[in-house]
Amino acid sequence: MFDSLKHFVIGSPLPTRQLADQRLNKIRALAVFSPDAFSSIAYANQEIYLALVLAGSLGLARALPISLMIAALLAIVALSYYQTIYGYPSGGGSYLVARENLGTLPGLAAASALMVDYALTAAVSLTAGVEALASAYPPLWQHRVVASLALLVVLTLINIRGTRETGALMSVPVYLFLFTYLAMLAYGAYRVLSGGTVPLEATAPPAVQPLTAFLLLRAFATGCTAMTGIESISNGVPVFKTPEVKNAGRTLLIMAVLMGVLFVGSIGLTQGLGVVSGPQETILSALARRLLGSGPAYLTIQVSTLLILAVAANTSFAGFPRLAAILAGDGFLPRQLTALGDRLVFADGIVLLSLVTAGLIVVFGGDSHALIPLFAVGVFLAYTLSQIGMVRHWVRKGGRGWRLKAVINGLGAAATGVTLLVVLVEKFLTGAWLTVIVIPALAIGFLQVRRHYLAVAKQLSLRGPSRLLRPAPRRRIVLPISGIHRGIVDAVAFAQSISPDVTAVYVELEPGSGERLQHKWRDRWPDLPLVVLQSHYRSIIGPLLDFLDETDRQHNDGQQATVVLPEFVPARRWQSLLHNQTARLLKVALLYRRRRLGFQQVIIDVPYHLRS
Repeated sequence: MFDSLKHFVIGSPLPTRQLADQRLNKIRALAVFSPDAFSSIAYANQEIYLALVLAGSLGLARALPISLMIAALLAIVALSYYQTIYGYPSGGGSYLVARENLGTLPGLAAASALMVDYALTAAVSLTAGVEALASAYPPLWQHRVVASLALLVVLTLINIRGTRETGALMSVPVYLFLFTYLAMLAYGAYRVLSGGTVPLEATAPPAVQPLTAFLLLRAFATGCTAMTGIESISNGVPVFKTPEVKNAGRTLLIMAVLMGVLFVGSIGLTQGLGVVSGPQETILSALARRLLGSGPAYLTIQVSTLLILAVAANTSFAGFPRLAAILAGDGFLPRQLTALGDRLVFADGIVLLSLVTAGLIVVFGGDSHALIPLFAVGVFLAYTLSQIGMVRHWVRKGGRGWRLKAVINGLGAAATGVTLLVVLVEKFLTGAWLTVIVIPALAIGFLQVRRHYLAVAKQLSLRGPSRLLRPAPRRRIVLPISGIHRGIVDAVAFAQSISPDVTAVYVELEPGSGERLQHKWRDRWPDLPLVVLQSHYRSIIGPLLDFLDETDRQHNDGQQATVVLPEFVPARRWQSLLHNQTARLLKVALLYRRRRLGFQQVIIDVPYHLRS
């Protein structure tokens, strides 16, 4: 039943040979990797507006120059990542570039920054999408958390279904957003050219603080969130159809051009038409309402904004699991993150990202404005480390045109590095301090995971002096029982088949139950000893572990007792909830006990399967 439900929700398992068929053409790849980049105009424009409106019309007049500066920075970073695609066609983006060219610690710093960025991107996109819809339907504001979590569940299931299906489903909201917004921007440009501009002095609210350099830096720093997602294609080159590098590079350039047009165009129209937003309304909603009214066209714009913001988290679902798989393959994350799921996607990484994103949405109350300050530090740290690494890559590799390539990446590193400092200084007290703590903590965690795997490999290695092989002593068997039933009969038969030295153990929780059991036991197995243990605190596991320690000390025969565990298995999985799971708990307790007296504990499970 569970498998049938699973296949209905996420689809039937796909054979590994179909992995090549799951690759994406440029149209679907743009839909998978671009939602974060395109949707960032929603919250980037909003943050620029919220920063500058404090200075009234004088502040809002600086929005277009700031957007042009960010667009220029976007062009530099896009060219830099275009070269990254050709330099590292296997994917991995900032992490691989930084690790191979700058060392392990910078690589892990880049990976930590990217993973934080992916999680925040998903949380910000979903919450901003719900806020866009709430601008058209205000009662939704008080249900932002629930609505955001519902969208997250839907997006998680879509991604677990597989890459091709994700690309097909993402194409609808992405291209709907592009067609509606580009059409609205074209219409707005026509309105400005034919009807003239509206002075901000006539519409802007009064200034509540003077226009200062600090305020401009805040607007620039928050507006730089418009660049998020530009690195995603460099992380996912292997999912493109052949020729992978060429297709990925072209898709990146198309995405960067569209990002610039959407970002600068929307801010230019907002400033040109003197648009300001009211309470509980985003600036893009106000722009759409000014151009299109409050009818079906406006609602279409708002729905397309909701959809692009909701699926913008898909950029994270495309990049995070792949990066996690690369890190796991290098031994810095649990190995299971490298495994492909039933639908040929990294399902464990998708679920991990979903859980982290849900936590962020709940903790920050579904408020995208509260999440934004944590956002850009990780983005620009990864950008900067990647570009510095690419400079060293071209210097070491050489080849035709390497100086020009190094200059482009060097320019990108300088631009993103300066932006990182600006963002860090401006946003530190409003939340960036948390990111500054989390990124190094993640990197330290990665090193601890790696240290564990190296220690495991060393202990399991066959290299070095081998241990002397000695004849194994006759096994001493301890058989915990809960009573006498068919499962116990099978377990006793098995225990006696591997050793004549078998001792059954019963932990008495109710006074008198042990004596009654001993009478029944002697009738069936007169030659098999049964030890009854008293439990003064109604625990089964504690007295049994104490008994094992005591019997090992008494025998002192170069081994620990082998524990044979009888366990009945219900026919249906849900039926296991109706039982107390004593055998399973005991198994876990025994499994994680450290070796005693220099020897390991051997545990043998004897299942008895019940019929339905």
